[in-house]
Amino acid sequence: MKISMNELSAALRRCFEATGYFVGNYEDAANMILWLEKHGLKGLDELTRALPFINTDSDKPLSSVVYEDKTSAIIDSHGRSALNCIAASVDLAHAKALENGIATVTVHNCHNRKFILKALTDCGRRGISAAAYWQNGSHVITEHTAAIKAGDRYPSYSEATTALEVNDLDAQALTIICSSRVDLTSSLQHSRGNSNTLDVSAEKVASNKEEAVANGINIDDELWGEINRLGTGILVSSSEQSRLGAGGR
Repeated sequence: MKISMNELSAALRRCFEATGYFVGNYEDAANMILWLEKHGLKGLDELTRALPFINTDSDKPLSSVVYEDKTSAIIDSHGRSALNCIAASVDLAHAKALENGIATVTVHNCHNRKFILKALTDCGRRGISAAAYWQNGSHVITEHTAAIKAGDRYPSYSEATTALEVNDLDAQALTIICSSRVDLTSSLQHSRGNSNTLDVSAEKVASNKEEAVANGINIDDELWGEINRLGTGILVSSSEQSRLGAGGR
């Protein structure tokens, strides 16, 4: 089925609020998914992989800083989704780059890391160049990278299948680099042993958005139903609160 971006955004906000995301976090989560989808980067596919686990994120510890100095930090996200933790990590890298020119933040134990693209884009639009790199896979490892130059509106994105051994995988890790002095770029096209490379330029990302704005977003009926089913928790709570406010105490 086809829906508007506004419909999807509202449904996603309800969904994440109902599953325990804090105010601000559920809006960030909705925006991250919508950003990927409307720019042709399969945000709904990534959401499909995330949905079975979002109810457990609220039971996990908040992200913690394991190490920090002026230009770097190591963060443990304790198995949380990037939907409710990665924006803060990018903000930390951004702040360090503003103060010191360049910064590197490594995030461990974070899944759905592709959602970082929205936060990277925000960095670039605020005048800080940013790049990220991560690996996925339990059998076959894929590499992923994205980058945006300072002042640009859209990032580039690359992914590729690798010949790396699974034992070489740093599970659920992500590296973020930000700089106020150097324009960062990234690509996997020439990495040794890579195949099935997808390389999406900033120009292509921009044109994908124009198409989505004009034509709306296609979504699987089952996924749309699940998003709305999860979001009914907010509607039920609101109705109960309304009854209490009307003298139902």
